[in-house]
Amino acid sequence: MALFMLLLLMSVYFSAGLVKAEGEDPVLTSEAAVLMDTETGAVLFGKNEETKMYPASLTKIATAIYAIETAELNELVIVSEEIENIDGTRVYLNPGEQVSLRKLIQGMLINSGNDAALAIAIHLDGSMESYSKKLNQFLETNIGVEDTHFVNPHGLFDENHYTTARDLGLILNYAMNNPDFREIFGTKQVDWDGESWDTTIHSHHRMLKGEIPYEGITGGKTGFVDQSKQTLATTADNGQLKLTAILLKSEYKRKIYEDTAKLFDYGFAAFKSSQIKEGEILASGNLKFKASQNLLFTEPIENGKRVVDKDGILKIYKKDGEIIQSIELKPLIGKKPEVKKEAAPEPEQSGLVSVNTLIGAVVLMAAAALWMINRKQKKSRRFRSR
Repeated sequence: MALFMLLLLMSVYFSAGLVKAEGEDPVLTSEAAVLMDTETGAVLFGKNEETKMYPASLTKIATAIYAIETAELNELVIVSEEIENIDGTRVYLNPGEQVSLRKLIQGMLINSGNDAALAIAIHLDGSMESYSKKLNQFLETNIGVEDTHFVNPHGLFDENHYTTARDLGLILNYAMNNPDFREIFGTKQVDWDGESWDTTIHSHHRMLKGEIPYEGITGGKTGFVDQSKQTLATTADNGQLKLTAILLKSEYKRKIYEDTAKLFDYGFAAFKSSQIKEGEILASGNLKFKASQNLLFTEPIENGKRVVDKDGILKIYKKDGEIIQSIELKPLIGKKPEVKKEAAPEPEQSGLVSVNTLIGAVVLMAAAALWMINRKQKKSRRFRSR
């Protein structure tokens, strides 16, 4: 009996521990990471997400969306001679070869071709210096990155070529709004018919290909250089929530995929998409605000909190008090316009006043006339008396 009670107590103890563990943040081996809602941009988990890191080939995500949004995908690119000296993975382009921009983006994202990335950059901006300047301007202006500086289109190591997990998450979320990017980013394989290479190229992302099974994977990009170690960008959709995971500087491929799966498990289990409909009223004390449009946001499934502050900012909190998203609302009643005081109009004179004035004038004129007549009579008497 005593043994049975001991086993029962141990079962309860370990069950409680497991339940507690399910609500905790994932423990990762990668040095930096971020998990974001792909649609709302809410940061659901971060580890050193604002630390500057070397991205390796995740750089090509930025090159792809920059090219898609600044040029036509069907235009022909004449491959520059500079590709002959490129290091790393290639799709074996020949100098002078004519290839469509779409095909080069496919070769760059799917097979991670560094020569394709370089050919795109030279085609778009003429030189690496000009490309770097315009790419960084694009990322800052269109996407709002704060800690990113790219000096090349492919991610080969340069100490001045860096970003953060958070910035990469922003870049990938922005790119996922573009249907052409989404299609290529989610492609597992494509036929490649080049001048010197006729083959089928395959994605290097093992979860996207299905080698590491995970339901709902919609796209992925791998990266590696010695200084950055393993890097990985992945998107997933379970039909109710879309997630973006960025992992940086992992020692081993196996570990970085394990970290990605942990992030997705955590995100899908703990968060949900919600919506505030256009015109919906929210209050902060006596102040009222409304949504000026339909607002999609992400919140915890359990123990989350919505708070509207006095400035009309809706803040979504995790159970630990961390803000995962902020949304600006519109005041229901704005500040009353200041009414300018106009000069009081001159009072209108009544008809009675006008008549009285006229009578007074007549009386005065009559009195003056009598005075003049009286004066003349006095003068006349004096004259006769002489």
